[in-house]
Amino acid sequence: MSEFILQANHLGKTYKDGELVTEVLADINLSLSACERMAIVGASGSGKSTLLHLLAGLDKPTTGEVRLAGKDFSNLSETKRGLLRNQHLGFVYQFHYLLAELTALENVMLPLRVARKDAFESERQATDLLKQVGLGHRLHHKPSELSGGERQRVAIARALITRPGCILADEPTGNLDSKSADQVFELMLSLNEQFDTALLVVTHDLTLAAQIGQTITLVDGRIQSEPS
Repeated sequence: MSEFILQANHLGKTYKDGELVTEVLADINLSLSACERMAIVGASGSGKSTLLHLLAGLDKPTTGEVRLAGKDFSNLSETKRGLLRNQHLGFVYQFHYLLAELTALENVMLPLRVARKDAFESERQATDLLKQVGLGHRLHHKPSELSGGERQRVAIARALITRPGCILADEPTGNLDSKSADQVFELMLSLNEQFDTALLVVTHDLTLAAQIGQTITLVDGRIQSEPS
């Protein structure tokens, strides 16, 4: 198996509308191994969201490939992509996307229950993880009873509950005040090391990106600077 959990090899994406062809991404190459961190930055329209969708297997590239856990992720069937995605990827978004009718504990348990894991063991793991993100006292609170930072901590715990090899984060602090954003970001970096999980963050925040260290800048769908 490849030493990399996630790879993009000569990745490209174009869209066709009649005779009009729009190139959104071209010749993107990147790789992430366990514990490694990377930020992808760029102006609006630079291709960040498209790249994230391709890396997550939510869309197929026009050229090149995405490899996840050593497998040609982008060319699998939708069903097989879904299975591999659920096994190896976790997601954190700008908006937490928690289910309003479920408690924090139930939201974090959900990926395990969807995978038909034992209810008692799922609850134990979710409880432990929520305690690790500082929410042991909020297990039975619903999202409406939590602050923005607390909701994002629940979302992070949910992303980690399956012990994925890589976390993909899309503007994870973009909807938070500066104090909550700093706390959530520090938590993500800490858990990245603790869980040996690769972390890829798409952000417009250059200060946040600088703290991650390794940065790729997209300009008009192409990498302007190689990872440092």
